[in-house]
Order: sequence, then C-alpha cells, then structure tokens
Amino acid sequence: MRLRSIRVRLTVIYSTLLFALAGGALAITYFAVAQTTSPQPVTQRTAKIYNNYEYVGTTTVAEVSEIEAAVNYNTLENLRTYSLIALGGLLISSLGIGWVLSGRVLRPVGAIARTARDIQATDLSRRIRLQGPHDELRDLADTIDSMLDRLDDAFQAQRQLIDDASHELRSPLAIIRTHLDASLTAEDASAEERTRAVAVVDRATTRMSRLVEDLLATARRDADATTETDVDLSATAREAGEEAVVSDRVLRYATVPDLHLIGDADALRRAVGNLLSNALRLAPDSSTVTIATGRVGSWLWLAVADEGPGIAAEDLPRVFDRFWRGGAGRSSPSGREASSRGQSSPRERRTGLGLAIVRQIVESHGGQVAAFSTLGVGSTFVLWFPTIDRTDDDPPPATSPLR
Repeated sequence: MRLRSIRVRLTVIYSTLLFALAGGALAITYFAVAQTTSPQPVTQRTAKIYNNYEYVGTTTVAEVSEIEAAVNYNTLENLRTYSLIALGGLLISSLGIGWVLSGRVLRPVGAIARTARDIQATDLSRRIRLQGPHDELRDLADTIDSMLDRLDDAFQAQRQLIDDASHELRSPLAIIRTHLDASLTAEDASAEERTRAVAVVDRATTRMSRLVEDLLATARRDADATTETDVDLSATAREAGEEAVVSDRVLRYATVPDLHLIGDADALRRAVGNLLSNALRLAPDSSTVTIATGRVGSWLWLAVADEGPGIAAEDLPRVFDRFWRGGAGRSSPSGREASSRGQSSPRERRTGLGLAIVRQIVESHGGQVAAFSTLGVGSTFVLWFPTIDRTDDDPPPATSPLR
C-alpha cells in the first residue's frame, strides 16, 4: 500500500473530518452539561449520634444539594470517559469504512488507468466503456473514449496516407528511374529517344505532383483543418470550370444563381475540379462536358456530366473508393466503340484519390455523392448538399437531376 496514494489520503481525510466533527459535537455536549449542572464531589463530614442524651457514635452526613452535586459529578465523569472511548472506536471504524468507500469511489479511476496503460499506438481498439451512474467519472471515461476514437481515426488516416503514397508513388518513380537509366547509360541513344524519355519523365513527375496534392488534401480533410464561410455553389462551379484544362472539349454551364450553403469554399472548388478533371480526361474529342447546379426540395445539387465511355452498373457503387480501377466497356461492344472513337481505354478507367476526395469533402459538409452512367453514352456525377434552411430529414432524390 502506497502511503501517498489518493486512496490513503481520502481515507485519512474522511476519518479526520468525521473524528473532528464527532469530537466537536461531544465536546459541546460535555461543556453544555457541565455548565447547566453543579458537579462536585461530596465533602465527607461526620456527626455524633445520641440516644436519650447518651453518645452512641458517629456517622457520615451530607446535605441534599451536595448529594445532587456529587451525582452530577459522577455522571459527567462517566460521560467524559464513554465519549473518549466512543471517539476511539469511531476513529478506528471510520478508517476502515473510509478505506472501503474510497476504494469503491476510485474503482473507475483504476479501470481507466489500466485501460490507458494497455493501449498502444499500434492498437487503439481498446475502450474503457465504463458502466454505472452518469457522474463525473463516467463523463471522464466517455471523454477518454471519444479521444481514443479520434486518435484511432487519426492513426488510421496516417497509415492510409502512408499506404497510399507508397502504393501510388512506386509506379512513377520506377518509370522515372527506368527512362533516366536508359537515356543516360545508353551511349548510342538518339536525340529522339532522349527527348521521348524526358517527356515520359515529365508526365510521371506531373502525376507524382498531382498525387502529392491529393494526399495532402486528404490529410487536411482528415485533420478537419477547414474554414467555413457562406459559399455560392454556382459561382464555385464556374470558378472550377475556369481553372480546368478543357483542351478540345466543350464546357457547358447550366447553373442557377443564389444557391448558398455554409462550407469550405476551397474544398468545394477542389471537389468540383476533381469531377471536371475526371470527366475531361475520359471525354472524347469535341464532346461536351456539362456543369449544372440546382435545388430540389431541401437539397442543393451540383452535377458534372460527360459523354465518355460510361461505367458498368456493378461498378458505380465503388467509383468513389480510393484507387478504384474499373473496366467500363471492357467486354462490351460499346466499350470497344468508345475506344475506337479516341476515348480512354478500359485500363485507364481508374479514380486514384480524386473521387475519394470528392466524397470526403461532400460528406464533411453533410452531403452525399451519387453517380449515374450508361455504357457508351456517358456518366453524371452529382453532389448533394443540404440547404441552410433545411427543416426535414428527407434524403436526396435517388435519380439524376439531369434527365
């Protein structure tokens, strides 16, 4: 038993307070009794006894008041003695009771401490889950559990970031190394081959740069490092369209003014930009990519539609997953026709982190994402956001707002 433990200190404090209160009460009682009576011992006096004027002997005599005072004296003496005995017994029993009660009170603290000692950075799955009344200790345990949930999410995000980086950076680094080795070590390499190697390295570094930006954006969203302001959804859509590299595609706007929500303007612009980048990459030459906004009930929506190869119905639920790779049109005639028209080949149907970041941003704003597609016709990606004045709990429509 540690003498400096909080259990010992609580026991001593409880016992001392109880002893002091009981001692004070008995002292007050003792002095009150002493002040209201006249206790004093009997003074022994003798008197001669005569019988018919004949001396017989002596006897002890006292006045009635003296006898009463003597009785009070004896009573007060007994009160003091029994009070001291009671205080001694109270001190011993209070120590025992205080030790048991403090142990019961501190039992949740011990459970919290044991759980905290068992938790390691590599395993944050343990939780206290304290049972009992909703008191301060229960609040403390619930707060620690909530903190562990946030830490677990942070460590999971960190591990996911490392896995994603190592997974995606390996390929462009290998490409860069291969082409640099080939162009620098081959003495008979022509100027055309060196130029082609430089172009490949440039594309690989561009891909790496875009990947690093996506990883950083994901990390910032996981850390909840955002600034919320009043955002005009249609203006954000147009800004993202102005920043997009359209090339030889046609970008068409079908936006509605005055669609406002509270959110992170930069993050929302990035989400729209990622959708546009995905659509423009897959859309065939001279095709149209549409950006549209609107409102349905208590939901605002933003949609990006392309005329690309489309996505198979069984793949639609997974297009917003990290580094998803699909095979839209891989075995269908429409897929082969799309490829012959200059669209991206099936093996290029991959989302990387772009659409995963889109879903992350939208869900952090209380919204939902949806994808609709027809093979050989195109795809539509819809972002749903709750309105500022929303009063119901109805989900967004299950159909595309662009029909």
